[in-house]
Amino acid sequence: MGVNVSVLAIDAGNSKTDVALIGEDGTVLATARGGGFQPPVVGVEAALDVLAPLLGQALARSGRSVDGVEHVSACLANVDLPVEEAELTEALVRREWGRTVEVRNDTFAILRAGVDEPRGVAVVCGAGINCVGMVPDGRTARFPAIGRISGDWGGGSGLAEEAMWFASRAEDGRGEPTELARTLPAHFGLDSMYALIEALHLGRVGSERRHELTPVLFATAAAGDPVAGALVDRLAEEVVAMASVALGRLDLLDEEAPVVLGGSVLAARHPRLDGRIAELLAVRAPKAVVRVVTEPPVLGAALLGLDHMGAAAWVRERLRAQYR
Repeated sequence: MGVNVSVLAIDAGNSKTDVALIGEDGTVLATARGGGFQPPVVGVEAALDVLAPLLGQALARSGRSVDGVEHVSACLANVDLPVEEAELTEALVRREWGRTVEVRNDTFAILRAGVDEPRGVAVVCGAGINCVGMVPDGRTARFPAIGRISGDWGGGSGLAEEAMWFASRAEDGRGEPTELARTLPAHFGLDSMYALIEALHLGRVGSERRHELTPVLFATAAAGDPVAGALVDRLAEEVVAMASVALGRLDLLDEEAPVVLGGSVLAARHPRLDGRIAELLAVRAPKAVVRVVTEPPVLGAALLGLDHMGAAAWVRERLRAQYR
């Protein structure tokens, strides 16, 4: 049968899930991709049921059986609190997909994919916003990241909502003028914010399409609109606030440490946002080394699994090389 399976790596996001079987020598033995992981919507067991056929596909492609899996490294969306990690860990242990199990929030996968060792901080801004940090001795830093009730601001959906708020008030006279009142409805072929509000409210424009307004916000800011620009600047402030607090909790503020940026909004490399983040970090965390992660998060889940197994550096490097 060849190389034994060391790690079953799972990166399960809201919209898609990747699994990978990793050999003890760092070889990627098989992969599979499927739908999103949403336990708050369907329940824990039903969410895990979505993962089961992906594991089956990967095992079939590798010619292995589940009995050979040593460790399950699962980085999962919608697992934001330690109590949720514990619940998912217990559920995965019952599935018997590996001899040991470790569950983390999916932001940890993005962090680990972007660093050479389990040390640093990641800020992810996609549909939402989150930040985690870790150091080799096992300490972590994190935020609840479950919306406004936990102090969050930003993320693609939040930015779209803020942009609409300012645009609506600009059009009806309650707020200051902004080009957003024109560019946001124009994206959907509409001539006013009133028309856009009506279309969203009545379902003629699906609510799931609101995220399309985030790039419009950035384009409007890049064209010089002060209101749109202020929203971009505020996002930079939020990113830096999260990163610097996490670095401080891990005693990394006074030494060179990576700050990994991920998610669709940060990966888009908007010049104004990137520049403002760099400017603010230079003040609050001058030794931080910023990079945008391009590696897939399932690599991070796999590396966390190899860390758990005490794999040698050459094994981790061999794994990383296969994702370059």
